Amino acid sequence: MKGFIILSISLFFLKIANAQNIGIGTNSPATSAALDITSTNMGFLPPRMTIAQRNEISNPVAGLMIWCIDYKRLQVYDGQTWQELAWIIPANLQSVTIGTQIWSLNNLDVVTYSNGDSIPKVSDPTVWANLTTGAYCYYANDSANYASVYGKLYNWYAVTDPRGLAPVGWHIPTDEEWTTLTTFLGGESIAGEKLKEAGFSHWVTPNLANNSSGFTALPGGGRLSTGSINSIVGERGYWWSTTEQSTTTAWPRALINSTINTFRTASNKKSGYSVRCIKN
Repeated sequence: MKGFIILSISLFFLKIANAQNIGIGTNSPATSAALDITSTNMGFLPPRMTIAQRNEISNPVAGLMIWCIDYKRLQVYDGQTWQELAWIIPANLQSVTIGTQIWSLNNLDVVTYSNGDSIPKVSDPTVWANLTTGAYCYYANDSANYASVYGKLYNWYAVTDPRGLAPVGWHIPTDEEWTTLTTFLGGESIAGEKLKEAGFSHWVTPNLANNSSGFTALPGGGRLSTGSINSIVGERGYWWSTTEQSTTTAWPRALINSTINTFRTASNKKSGYSVRCIKN
């Protein structure tokens, strides 16, 4: 009996070695798949590693996949860096087409750059005021009440970090791309009405808005370069562009509940604002 079992196992592995493709849970694997796993009650479990363990992999090949314990996300090696699968396929990044542009429909809400490096969360106002590198925070440092609706507030250094803040296939808009948007909507003097979410679910009264563009801008407030909270949630929203105005300032866009305007005013790069993405 023992000899029979050993022979059966040997034949099994010989069959696998000679197979063009392998099926687990199926006797008819797809001809285009080297490995076809079929199941209705189990999933695929890749190797689970910390960042330190992942970085010890010798000569990783492009396409290698792991589950990163530290970030709690799937990561894929692209031949140069480890990319989070959430960036390659951002499940929560819905979009709206306005003119010739495709914009994300919600504010960015990520904690890592596209290479998997963490973006520091900075709550202390003094620490925030002294930053010259990327960071994020929540309005009023209150993630419980504001994170799920308004996303995160990023400083300009995070927006322009070479590791990439936007998901693959997207980028943070330039000042020119924001102008293209407002021009298509009739100009800065009226575009705000068409960009803001209508009603009073998030904007306070009077909210002069009809959201005819579908952009659905929300009033996520902001953080001053001094680290203190600036605009009140419900009254104002700010969104970064990647374009500098000077060595210390850059060009965001702002919307206010009581006007139909869109405002373009240079802000300190240390300010904390919302971020929308635009399709490449």
